[in-house]
Amino acid sequence: MYKCALCKVRACESGMNNIPSGCPGTGDMSEAKEAYLDDENYELSKIAGVLAAQNDKTRIEEIMEFSGQNGFKKIGLVFCTSLSAEAEIIEKIFTHNGFHVESVMCKVGGVSKELIGLEKSNKPMCNPIAQAGALNKAGTDINVIVGLCIGHDILFTKYSEAPVTVLAVKDRVLAHNPLGAVYLANTFYKSKLFPVNK
Repeated sequence: MYKCALCKVRACESGMNNIPSGCPGTGDMSEAKEAYLDDENYELSKIAGVLAAQNDKTRIEEIMEFSGQNGFKKIGLVFCTSLSAEAEIIEKIFTHNGFHVESVMCKVGGVSKELIGLEKSNKPMCNPIAQAGALNKAGTDINVIVGLCIGHDILFTKYSEAPVTVLAVKDRVLAHNPLGAVYLANTFYKSKLFPVNK
């Protein structure tokens, strides 16, 4: 059972020496190491490694830098309708910086909720599979998620042919800043995150 989040040793951070037994890094890493030699993985990880060493860029700047260095010219932007205003600005930023953008909203190709056994609604359900299909057809080089619902982001990623990254995740309570709940874990919000009856 792996418990890296609870580890206080963090030996793996200091060059893989004296790692306690049972850590994920103590097993055979040959398959993972070999995967980095794949041309695409090699380039993606190399550029990611360079960007990880920097700390002067916002996430949107990192996405553009990463895309540019990988030769990605066509960015797919998938977004929730509730973040339409933000998506418009994001598309303008990408376009202004020399990228071609294909943007697809969550309700595209909307289907009835009855299809998945939910009660019929006046509004169609979101269709992340259709979003992925549209961007696959458009031939995007990389796809960027902005505020898709939990589950929809998973389905989009599953069906996307291009690599996927996340600019923003949906959190209706915390202004799309889900780590806010973690920072509030020892405050007035504690009872919601650590209910007594659990």
